[in-house]
Amino acid sequence: MTNKTALITGASKGLGREFAKIHAANGDNLVLVARSEDQLLLLKNELKAERTTIRVEVIVKDLSLPDSAIEVYNEVKKHNIQIDYLINNAGIGEFGFFADTLWERNAQMIDLNIKVLTHLCHLFMPHMMARKQGKIMNISSTAAFQSGPMMAVYFASKSYVLHLSEALNNEAKDSGVSVTAFCPGPTDTHFMDDSKMKETKAIKNMKLPSSHVVALAGYKAMMSEKPVKIHGFINNAVAFSIRLVPRKWVVAITRRLGA
Repeated sequence: MTNKTALITGASKGLGREFAKIHAANGDNLVLVARSEDQLLLLKNELKAERTTIRVEVIVKDLSLPDSAIEVYNEVKKHNIQIDYLINNAGIGEFGFFADTLWERNAQMIDLNIKVLTHLCHLFMPHMMARKQGKIMNISSTAAFQSGPMMAVYFASKSYVLHLSEALNNEAKDSGVSVTAFCPGPTDTHFMDDSKMKETKAIKNMKLPSSHVVALAGYKAMMSEKPVKIHGFINNAVAFSIRLVPRKWVVAITRRLGA
């Protein structure tokens, strides 16, 4: 039986690294995509040492750059690799007033969180549908369920990912292909530092779940073909309760938690 192959973006650290380890442990081949060549090669060697039967390919790519998605696709095609699992994990955030943030950072966020994710789905999904098998997991967030003052672009981008994923899953429902929107809450990863979220009121004194625990929940959701998976009981409760509260209250509460 031929091993299946998972393509994982943002694979060098955080959730992406854990997704890679979980797939490797289950005997899947891997295509790992990220900017950091050193970290990708270290991960490749680690995974190959633990599971000698799998194939691990590394694609060093800054996905926020123009044409990066098609370049990844062409690299995969050149090596005649069939992608069975597509995990769009790469993404960034930025904490602060929108008017004070750098436009370049916002543009990078939109390109990475939205444009590249959408393009990769568009490139690989038709092949999956033609084979009548394949699974896609797009990493959204609990941020997708409300507007987010102090992280306006990030929250909006994750809402896009949620709604796109639900729509694509519906379109693909008779094709043997599933699309899962995975919505974790705050997680103990580098993202907390990179996005400047670590010192916000909502996060400062919170005990965050490990990246492995969260990634495992996402993996199980994808394998079970769940359209949407929110990680954690409290996160589920909050996402549900938002529907019952006036939107202006939700926005005001989110602002207070981020101040």
